[in-house]
Amino acid sequence: MPRNLDTSALRAIVAVADAGGVTRAASMLNLTQSAVSMQIRRLEENLGIDLFTRAARKMEPSRAGEQLISYARRMLALNDEALMSLAPQAFEQELRLGVPYDIVAPQMPGILKRLSSGWPKMRINLVSSYTKTLKEGFARGDYDLILTTEQRPDPQAEVLAARRLIWVGAADSIAYAARPLRLAFKETCFFRPVAHAALDAAGIAWESAFDGDSETVVEATVAAGLGVTVRMEGCAPVHCIEWGAEQGLPDLGASQICLYDSGQARGELADALRAELRAAYGMPL
Repeated sequence: MPRNLDTSALRAIVAVADAGGVTRAASMLNLTQSAVSMQIRRLEENLGIDLFTRAARKMEPSRAGEQLISYARRMLALNDEALMSLAPQAFEQELRLGVPYDIVAPQMPGILKRLSSGWPKMRINLVSSYTKTLKEGFARGDYDLILTTEQRPDPQAEVLAARRLIWVGAADSIAYAARPLRLAFKETCFFRPVAHAALDAAGIAWESAFDGDSETVVEATVAAGLGVTVRMEGCAPVHCIEWGAEQGLPDLGASQICLYDSGQARGELADALRAELRAAYGMPL
């Protein structure tokens, strides 16, 4: 008698593998941690194998688990495709989302990929900009949801996480030693006044290394060793590294990642997007 694999359990093991643990996977699936753990345990018992190796708070797929997860991804994709072909109109929805440019990666590509597997005809209009610009657009009704990085969020914000602000510069430069210190920021960057205040308090002279409105040029300026900028911990541009007290630069404190929700977006896709954002950005990078 052939046995059948439970697609709900397969979806659980894929989510745990992608998230690295049950807590974030449960949030992504909109289930409790105990429900996800039970699905995995029952699947392991039915198959007679261990699908994950458990160490501290991290869960890594075993060799057998990796093999099953590969099959699971294909099976779930076919399952979702079949459902779409039978009820194409049920999955159509459009959401407007704004995310600050410096926290789009690495989280957003994975979020969009996971959502597209369940809602192939979805449309998420993703705009990447600065927090100030996103908040102005949110106030006008341009977005259903936005993420922000700010130190003093508005009362309606849902704070997802707090992370250190860090100085960053080119790995092969000593731009941190220049006096006045050359800074590279767009004028609308929320971290610009934070950097100015910290340097002023430390008695470090500074000047602008860039004037304009192009983030690409800012990152090119820093990567070329012609200036320094500020990012959230874990979000340094490519070819750049963190600098701090050892380089004579002052502490910048922390910033918060916040979620602003207009409440206008409803339905399964909107709820899934909210859960994905909380799971991805509510944990340390």
